[in-house]
Amino acid sequence: MAIIKAPPRQPKAVTIQARVEESVKSRLDQYAKFIGSTPSYVITEALKVVFKRDDDFKAWLAQRVNDTDQEQTQAEALTKTA
Repeated sequence: MAIIKAPPRQPKAVTIQARVEESVKSRLDQYAKFIGSTPSYVITEALKVVFKRDDDFKAWLAQRVNDTDQEQTQAEALTKTA
């Protein structure tokens, strides 16, 4: 067993492009500097907070997942009978 453990693997990152108001960009940069991080990190973590706390979104998402599961089950049933 290693004495020093490998650093945790970073999740795969993708690039997105978004337009925001200049004041939002300025605050984003200031907040990133405040916590000693990057704007990308701030955006990622802020979105995680929104996704975690928005009960309406979680309910909507769960319904979408259930609908997708039902569609897959129906497609599998059709494939097996064909």
